[in-house]
Amino acid sequence: MSPSKAATPSVSGEQAERAVRRLEEMATDLRGCALLDSGGEVLAASGESGRRDEWRRAAAELLAAADAARGEPAAHVHVATEDGEVFAIRRRGLTMVAVAERFTLASLLVSDIRTVLRELTAPAA
Repeated sequence: MSPSKAATPSVSGEQAERAVRRLEEMATDLRGCALLDSGGEVLAASGESGRRDEWRRAAAELLAAADAARGEPAAHVHVATEDGEVFAIRRRGLTMVAVAERFTLASLLVSDIRTVLRELTAPAA
């Protein structure tokens, strides 16, 4: 099943906020991150709550460009510029977008994002 077609697991606002805080604690080079549902709505984000619309728009543009380039939904996006790096990872209907300092250790940040998403989408014990 493609990353965008998977059913979004039920994630409460508290769980989403906790996931954002967890990634902030794990990734020292992180500037900010957001967790989105399958419809592109921001469930939680770093910074001021009024910036959620900015996260939603930016994530939608990033994912649309990545999807168009492949002709199918991208499961993993990484863009590096002179000013910083952007990552987006989709898992089971959730997407986490993260912005980090330039020259961050990409493999570690990707692993951290995947860990947070795995914890959110794991079946309840």
